[in-house]
Amino acid sequence: MNRLPQGLEAFLAASGWEGASIAPLPGDASFRRYFRIARGDDKAMLMHAPPPEEDPGEFLDVTRYLNEQGMRAPAIFAAKPEDGWVLLEDFGDHRMRDWLDDNPQHEEATYARAIDALVDLHAKPAGPFSPYDMATYHREVDLFVEWYCPAKQLAVDSRSWTAAWEGVLAPLHAQRQPGVTVLRDYHAENIMLPAPEEDGCGEQGLIDYQDALVGHRAYDLVSLLQDARREVSPELESRMFQRYLSKVDAGKEFAADYARLGAQRNAKIVGIFSRLWKRDDKPRYLSLIPRVWQAMERDLAHPALAPVSAWFDANIPQDIRDNFGGEIG
Repeated sequence: MNRLPQGLEAFLAASGWEGASIAPLPGDASFRRYFRIARGDDKAMLMHAPPPEEDPGEFLDVTRYLNEQGMRAPAIFAAKPEDGWVLLEDFGDHRMRDWLDDNPQHEEATYARAIDALVDLHAKPAGPFSPYDMATYHREVDLFVEWYCPAKQLAVDSRSWTAAWEGVLAPLHAQRQPGVTVLRDYHAENIMLPAPEEDGCGEQGLIDYQDALVGHRAYDLVSLLQDARREVSPELESRMFQRYLSKVDAGKEFAADYARLGAQRNAKIVGIFSRLWKRDDKPRYLSLIPRVWQAMERDLAHPALAPVSAWFDANIPQDIRDNFGGEIG
């Protein structure tokens, strides 16, 4: 994976960056690769998202929408989406998660700024994206029974799983209208701090939003406040949830919808992390499952999740639940 992809230097040359230095960056859970590009004082980020596994055209479309709406997405310097190349603004090294590890005293202010960015986004017209429909909800949540349960050697009732979620998720459609842009991975690893101020309230840049859909305003709030990769205390979650509600008329069912989408998203993530281990040989994600499971259990305690909670009672042994998912492998 350290070998430079074919066509990289030719793309840079055609984009006016011939002779620039190229430094690969560590990868994550996708087929995308990133490179830091430098030429004198000029810097950029190069994304390689090769088709057919990736579609950089979606990233470009969402970036264009966000920038048109005054949100802080990176500027695009050059692109050749048919070959998977995008040259974009470099937001620097300060991810919100890493910066808060070094500056925990500014956690409150930094999360408050991220909440306010969501409020701003939700006040904009929804983007020209596909709807977050029931088929998508079910496809995502089914990852739990398709990957986690087999990894734990659990024989579960998949039909009743689908039926339970059908009843739980059905109210979301009427309550989300007309819908907002949902970035789908809005959390502390995907929020950049290009020039963090001492109090943590500096500008925040958005990345990794190419899968945006039009859906419920609670989804990205859940993504931020029930973060799989960074510990967010229940107390901070509650304060930031209330901050959002103080700025938005979210409706009387919003707390129930937040729990619905929290349980849905967290079940999906447990499935994805199990798949990353089993299919993609990336076992490091297994260590994150207990945090996700704890958040899921809190969501399942809401009365709106009663059918799904009953399914867990009937299908997931109590010792596994008490151990927040237990060890896999």
